[in-house]
Amino acid sequence: MFALILRRLLWMIPTLFVISLVSFALIQLPPGDYLTSYISALEETGETVNEEQVAALRKRYNLDEPFVLQYSKWLNDLMFFGFQRGGDGNYVWVTDLEGVEHFNWPGFKWPDLGKSFEWNRPVTELIGERLMLTMTISIFTLLFTWALAIPIGIYSAVRQYSWGDYAFSVLGFIGLATPNFLLALIFMYVGHAVFDMSAGGLFSPEHANAPWSFAKFVDLLAHLWIPVIVIGTAGTAGLIRVMRGNLLDELPKQYVMTARAKGVSPVKLLMKYPVRVALNPLVSTVGWVLPGIVSGSVIVSVVLGLPTVGPLLLRALENQDMYLAGSMVMILSFLTVIGTLISDILLLLLDPRIRYESRSR
Repeated sequence: MFALILRRLLWMIPTLFVISLVSFALIQLPPGDYLTSYISALEETGETVNEEQVAALRKRYNLDEPFVLQYSKWLNDLMFFGFQRGGDGNYVWVTDLEGVEHFNWPGFKWPDLGKSFEWNRPVTELIGERLMLTMTISIFTLLFTWALAIPIGIYSAVRQYSWGDYAFSVLGFIGLATPNFLLALIFMYVGHAVFDMSAGGLFSPEHANAPWSFAKFVDLLAHLWIPVIVIGTAGTAGLIRVMRGNLLDELPKQYVMTARAKGVSPVKLLMKYPVRVALNPLVSTVGWVLPGIVSGSVIVSVVLGLPTVGPLLLRALENQDMYLAGSMVMILSFLTVIGTLISDILLLLLDPRIRYESRSR
């Protein structure tokens, strides 16, 4: 088991390197850059920018450098070991306070995600302000999804073709067919028309800009259930169908009949054998569930006005804010790799057959 985890961790390094290269290239693939979008926005308001200002802005944002150099600097800033950026913006040869230029030896440092062009703030601050709330919504959504999908899927498989199975199947298909943003709009309308309350945001107006306190935490929990239900509905409906199908495949198998013939109690037989095997496909989806919850809730976050990383990512891609967009794509990729590692570990703990196969290799 530890050898498998070590292999996965070692494979993470080249995987993330390739992902960083591809994502950085794709962000710069559309014609133009952030400065082009910025100039177009100024021209729409009637302002003009002369060539000297354009050249100064391009030099300020390092947009006049070739792609390889821009990517090398960004990758160096992402790592824990590399060249520390000097006060003059250079990496290899830097100038100290006395004006003397010297070689900047590489060493251990804190990762620097760069500076956002649009916000003119460090990317670390922009993402950090929203990451905690995003992960809170993601974790609660994942717990909500699994807490509903697994029991309902088990019931639908055990009570196949019952009225409850038909009811949950209809609700599941409705949940799959209803877009999350449409469900968000319905919640907002019902909240305003029926309960005279706002269904958007995560905080009340008096707690929105207040420092963290117990009252603000309680206010967050009071508003959290709406985005959790809206974002988790489609995932819950899909996992119900997956769990039901997997369990229906396992119930007729010989090992279930053998255990039943030996007098194993129905509940113990169900939970110890077929349910345990049926959970394998669900556990294997953790790799794409974690980033999917973060990136897939972009439209819902815009509709509900949630201060998460989703709208920030959308705005960064629209404006070709390459350091902000690239850093967020790397975070989503990191979540995918970590989620895959977690699913592999859970599968090892859940299914003894996988442990046996890994030992025999």
